[in-house]
Amino acid sequence: MISLRQHAISIAAIFLALAIGVVLGSGLLSSGLVSGLRDDKVDLQNDIEKANERNNQLTEQLNSADGFDSAVAGRVVADALAGRTVVVVTTPDADPADLDGVNRMIGAAGGSVTGRVSLTDSFVDATGGDRLRTVVNNVIPAGVTLKTGAVDQGSLAGDLLGSVVLLGKETGQPQSSPQERALALETLRGAGFITYDDGGVEPAQLAVVLTGDRDVEDGASGNRGAVVARFAGALDSRGGGTVLAGRPASAQGNGAVAVARADAALSAALTTIDNIDREAGKITVPLSLQEQLGGGAGRYGTGPGTTGVTVGVTPA
Repeated sequence: MISLRQHAISIAAIFLALAIGVVLGSGLLSSGLVSGLRDDKVDLQNDIEKANERNNQLTEQLNSADGFDSAVAGRVVADALAGRTVVVVTTPDADPADLDGVNRMIGAAGGSVTGRVSLTDSFVDATGGDRLRTVVNNVIPAGVTLKTGAVDQGSLAGDLLGSVVLLGKETGQPQSSPQERALALETLRGAGFITYDDGGVEPAQLAVVLTGDRDVEDGASGNRGAVVARFAGALDSRGGGTVLAGRPASAQGNGAVAVARADAALSAALTTIDNIDREAGKITVPLSLQEQLGGGAGRYGTGPGTTGVTVGVTPA
């Protein structure tokens, strides 16, 4: 008969064997798991290196394309805007390098910039809509009737600014007097909605609205894209033509270019460009302004809903 002591020893031996088995088994499992993880890490690192290499190749190709475009730009846009005048409007997130490029390309095309109006954050912020509408309604030039459909802040302000900084499409003449233009601009500047050089802004035949993608990338665009898109659309209806140009993200989500393209009425008349950060996009500006003068419009760039990379080029 097994004694209690022997029974206890047997049970202890069983548990000891189990413990040794668990330790040995976990060691083998751990070794296999670690080995597998190491292999996965190596594979992942290889994938990352290949992706980085591919990204570097694409960046080099883009830079080379920009270099080529820059070299031939003068010949491509030559005389596209000969004798034409352009006013440039920038949003708060417009990149200075893009602005310099647009001004350079307008000049290369034979055009001249009559002034620059910079919209402030207060202008594009929907929370300031009521105050902006009040200011606009108090400085409407005599003889100018704002469009009845222009009730949102972007459309209303675009309609007003169009009447003071653009020449009439049919007449080619100023739509307001110098005094009325100065009053409207000074009032909007005093209220914190726009800024401009002290030299003022002379009326032009055409307009470029230059935007960026900061607000879209930050996820803070809200209604700003709609304000800018409708502003550009109203500006377009007042003169010989308007181009809304932005960076790639402006053609996504609530970006200004995306909003304009999604609106059939806006898209039919207003030209949009979504690659203004590239040389090809800057070249498209004078070409599309020339197209606007002829009554045409397009959606250019590389983003969603484009009709071609640039004027006269159909999608692949």
